[in-house]
Amino acid sequence: MAGDSWTDEQNDLIVSDYFAMLDDDLASRPYNKAKHNRELQGRIGRGRGSIEYKHQNISAILQSLGQPWIPGYKPAINFQASLIDAVLRQLEIRSRFLSAPELLSSAIDLEAPAELLVEPPPTLSNSPPPEGLDHMLAVARKFDVAGRDERNRGLGRAGEMRALAHEKATLIAAGRSDLADRVKWVSEEEGDGAGYDIESFSPEGRSRLIEVKATNGWERTPFYVTRNELAVAEGKPDEWRLLRLWNFARGPRAFELRPPLNERVTMIAANYEAWLR
Repeated sequence: MAGDSWTDEQNDLIVSDYFAMLDDDLASRPYNKAKHNRELQGRIGRGRGSIEYKHQNISAILQSLGQPWIPGYKPAINFQASLIDAVLRQLEIRSRFLSAPELLSSAIDLEAPAELLVEPPPTLSNSPPPEGLDHMLAVARKFDVAGRDERNRGLGRAGEMRALAHEKATLIAAGRSDLADRVKWVSEEEGDGAGYDIESFSPEGRSRLIEVKATNGWERTPFYVTRNELAVAEGKPDEWRLLRLWNFARGPRAFELRPPLNERVTMIAANYEAWLR
């Protein structure tokens, strides 16, 4: 049976078990991967190594879909379409992983140290892409991962709150409480449309116009940039910054992008404005 394709029932069982472990992992509860593996062997009639590799496949699918995964199962990209379907069924059942509202509280705990460590953006030199990146991005595009994050208002708002706290804390730490008091949450106070979410300052008093993009996924999860955001970035390249927050449910990590964006990211037209003739 080891060489046979996995059935939908087997896929559903192993994906459900994986999510049970992921629950524990995200909540920092102890769990025993070997015990889970042994119990699955009896339930689905597969060997330890086969189950272990399937867990890595599930990690790769979740990574492709911009979702948290279990770090102890290194993503392996050679997965079948039927396993993607099983993961999507489980995500639908446990839709909280699409927004993770109860996981966001730790990310926006403003009593915790509020400054973020803003790392360099991933590049070929400092963070080489994994083998199979093109396949992973194709999965992300097929299931519109960028659009899902863009529509997730809870995640977006939590990301902006975290960025706002970071900006204020950075200025206070630099001895510029006067500037920290002037930091403005533009998207909250005035609504979307300015082309950025937060109006802040450098410690020297220079303007910083920050557009926040948050995801629970990994550093290379795709994201949307609107025409208006791009116009402001191009019009005010010395002021506009894109703050990318990733791994948000576990603990936000961050990097910044400066204009011109096409020097750092591949821009693909996602839609067009159409007029009848």
